Amino acid sequence: MKVSEAQQAFFAARRPRKDSPHTTDAYRRDLAGITTLLVSELGRPAEDLDVTDLTGPALRAVFGVFADGHAKSSVLRAWSTWNQFLTFCVADGLLEGNPMGAVARPRTPALTPKPLRGEETPEQLLSAAAAGSRRARDPWPERDVLVIALGLVAGLRAAEMRALTARSLVGRAGELRLHVRGKGSRDRSIPVQPVLAELIERYRESCRVRFSSVRFSPGSPLLLDRAGEPIGRGALEYLVKSCYRGAGLHDRVPAGANLHALRHTFATRLAEDGATASEIMALLGHASLATSQNYIEATGREQRAAAASNRTYRALDGLS
Repeated sequence: MKVSEAQQAFFAARRPRKDSPHTTDAYRRDLAGITTLLVSELGRPAEDLDVTDLTGPALRAVFGVFADGHAKSSVLRAWSTWNQFLTFCVADGLLEGNPMGAVARPRTPALTPKPLRGEETPEQLLSAAAAGSRRARDPWPERDVLVIALGLVAGLRAAEMRALTARSLVGRAGELRLHVRGKGSRDRSIPVQPVLAELIERYRESCRVRFSSVRFSPGSPLLLDRAGEPIGRGALEYLVKSCYRGAGLHDRVPAGANLHALRHTFATRLAEDGATASEIMALLGHASLATSQNYIEATGREQRAAAASNRTYRALDGLS
């Protein structure tokens, strides 16, 4: 069977899993990227590649080229995608064995929370955004504040923010909840306070002023770009990054975190205030309790007590 046909069969076999469009797009990019390198390595057009051409030496060579131009996380994701694809090929009788065993796999990086640094940083960021500190051709503080708040008080991912509609907020005063379609198409409901509903309404009013000729239905995407279209992933990341810079807080953001740092700050503050791993798991939509446990361990009182028992502290006390 040709590689292109096998890849189509792979995606057809995954349909019952109900992967999110984002997941499917990532798989397609990983398969296409490595396939392009295989074309160069083997010197044959993509349409002529056969599944039997997917040997250990060939894959090892192209993954080496791929690794030279990509971050460890990208290499790990591509390795995982191809491992799943080739496992499917073995299960379907297209290959006798999975050749990915011959390809070195990057070590999985430790899952370490990356919250914003500084106890007052979240509050300073919100205040600066509300004051319109973000440098933009068309300032929109109502939207900036809402995006930051959705990360800090609801712990939303970028894709979850982009999927919100006016219908996502439900309930009466005192019992408001934000319904979110999360990673892996898992739904969750996050309790929120009335002030978030006020921020959403203030933002929606700004939309009605900006786009007076446009009628928005309750099912329309909540977050928009300057043209009144649903905001893209890149634009959302840039919005948050420029909010950090406008507030003069960019040096308090862990490298590579940006929007996700808001989510990590939400979870870290929950852990610091005594939330259990299961509560954090439910609020963040984690698939594994172990992931949520990382926040408990990163802020655990036992670790603080252990570190404080270091005898050298007594010597430091004597110096003061």
